[in-house]
Amino acid sequence: MMSDPLDRRRTLLNIFGAALTAVDGRGAVRRALQTRGMGGPFQLIAIGKAAETMSLGALDLLGDRCLGGLLIGKEPPADPGPLARRGIACLAGGHPVPSQASLDAGERLLAALSAIPAQASLLLLLSGGASSLVEAPVAGIGLADLQAVNRWLLGSGLPIDSMNRVRTALSRIKGGGLLDALPARPLRALAISDVPGDDPAVIGSGLLVPALGLGPALASLDLPPWIRTLVEHALAQRGAPPAGGPEIELVATLDLARTAAARAAKAVGLAVRVEPFLLAGDAAQCGGELARRLMEDPSGLTVWGGETTVRLPPEPGRGGRNQHLALAAALVLAGRTDCFLLAAGTDGGDGNTDDAGALVDGETLERAALDGLDGADCLARADSGTLLAASGDLIHTGPTGTNVMDLVLGLRI
Repeated sequence: MMSDPLDRRRTLLNIFGAALTAVDGRGAVRRALQTRGMGGPFQLIAIGKAAETMSLGALDLLGDRCLGGLLIGKEPPADPGPLARRGIACLAGGHPVPSQASLDAGERLLAALSAIPAQASLLLLLSGGASSLVEAPVAGIGLADLQAVNRWLLGSGLPIDSMNRVRTALSRIKGGGLLDALPARPLRALAISDVPGDDPAVIGSGLLVPALGLGPALASLDLPPWIRTLVEHALAQRGAPPAGGPEIELVATLDLARTAAARAAKAVGLAVRVEPFLLAGDAAQCGGELARRLMEDPSGLTVWGGETTVRLPPEPGRGGRNQHLALAAALVLAGRTDCFLLAAGTDGGDGNTDDAGALVDGETLERAALDGLDGADCLARADSGTLLAASGDLIHTGPTGTNVMDLVLGLRI
């Protein structure tokens, strides 16, 4: 078993694939509705990176009861036919920075909610990315403001919960604001969690969860003065949060993905360690620490998960937090023939690239050096993707139909 490096790399990629399958949006929603169904006709609203697959899961079981709806995703559906036949309109918003399409989607969302037939219930499907894909800003906040704030947040190194608090302040629909637009109809909400702690208030900036204590939470953040001014203006416009909110059922989480990765590793005879803590903080520091840990561990597979951050230089290169973490690990693993590390986003994207992440080993830097690339230099310039493309270590999955943060798999033989 795994007699050469290619076998070991294929094994890691297969384990990662098994984890993605376990949290696929279509299967996750289908399982939830099989466990507890819905009676009568319904209108479907799906928002997020997994909107298409989650919607298809609902239609698999309840398609004949669907009276139409609205899907807001990152990209147009790969096959819009099944959705169009059920009267579901499909929009693509901006991501990771909101665009005019995000504002248009916000207005379409509010209009769709106001037009739900009296006899229909509402099935609302949420997944990561909703914070950017759909937006309705408070009065006095324009698209240019939203884009500038989001670009700063993405390069700030702040954790996702802090970033989403800022986004919430600027929005009429986030932080429970959408509750004011919901008609008096039965509602069922299913979500895929892409946030630490699986907190529904953070998923998609909490469209259905009132943002309690938002002002004090924002006051504790180190924000530049121009953002602070926008936030204070927006908070004055938002008013008091609505009371209460519906139950939000989590249908896929990082824990499910980690468990599936462990199961797949055991099936091929590997000893497995699943670390329960969440990865967080600086991606480069985290990558170095995980590589050192991997070198000290006994043989087998270690499974980590979470979401790190990167503080970007003024002119960053190609890459994202997973590629950044992987390159930092490669710097530590250089020369080792017994260690391999995979870091990838479960949504299939990473930073400003279409790659999910990377799978590095002790020869990554040596391969990249053939193209004149230096690992430390690329890491300092946040240009990990360029080096990892040259070394042949990038992972490309395309959109995965899910989003449960990031997975890191470390293999020592």
